[in-house]
Amino acid sequence: MTSAQRPALAPALGCLPGDISVSFEFFPPKTEKMEEQLWDAITQLAPLAPSFVSVTYGAGGSTRERTHATVARLAAETNLVPAAHLTCVGASKGEIDEIADQYWEAGVRHIVALRGDPPPSQGGVFTPHPEGYASAADLVAGLKARHDFDISVAAYPEVHPEAASAQSDLDNLKRKIDAGANRAITQFFFSAEAYFRFLDKTQAAGITAPILPGIMPVTSFAAIRRMSGNTEIPVWLEAMFEGLDERPGPRALVAAVAAADLCRNLYEGGVRDFHFYTLNRAEQAYAICQLLGLRPKLQELRESA
Repeated sequence: MTSAQRPALAPALGCLPGDISVSFEFFPPKTEKMEEQLWDAITQLAPLAPSFVSVTYGAGGSTRERTHATVARLAAETNLVPAAHLTCVGASKGEIDEIADQYWEAGVRHIVALRGDPPPSQGGVFTPHPEGYASAADLVAGLKARHDFDISVAAYPEVHPEAASAQSDLDNLKRKIDAGANRAITQFFFSAEAYFRFLDKTQAAGITAPILPGIMPVTSFAAIRRMSGNTEIPVWLEAMFEGLDERPGPRALVAAVAAADLCRNLYEGGVRDFHFYTLNRAEQAYAICQLLGLRPKLQELRESA
């Protein structure tokens, strides 16, 4: 077959139209060096005009002050929309109400409401505070009664590891949405089919709130394996990262392409909003957005110059 007879092939990773919206998750820094890394990542990703940026809350509320400080700084020093994670663990309703009031007074209007991971002292078993909220659904209802927050909650396409069943996990998500949550953000996953199967189930359950896919670029495959819980790691994905745990450069390139491919499959299924777990690093999230056709907003770049 001559070159003239060969069909024209579209590039596998040709840019999408750029009609997507993104959001980014960060965690509060523990040291001055980590704080520099965090704000460098925020500065690099801000021109992509994320719909919001969230800041996590450590197990047992262990990062409460640092989370609040980071969120307050985002609200005061940037044009970004900050979303503060808030959990039920280890706090009374009064303490959580006080934290919610502080966020509201700081201009923070978006809360990511979570049950939270129990501290090691509880042996990995969640026990509600005697005077606290018993579940994420209760927390959502309490926050909505306190202030008119925009609230995101967690969803698990491949079922929460502690759930009694897939149906009970789905029922719990519906309780959170019915309590007043505006959207859900999923745990990371590596199969577009897993997300779309989950979406079918949520729609059948009468859940109409948006469910943003949470995308986790692979920074360390060993770490991903530890964090996966009920998340299936496809054999082909494991093969892609074989031998790369000690080669950060090639691993980062492969991770960006793999995550962009997942996003493209989601895009073809109608998804336009993506939430990236950045681990306080900008390069991979930025590269994935570039591959998806998202470009910096020129006006914002001029304003920040």
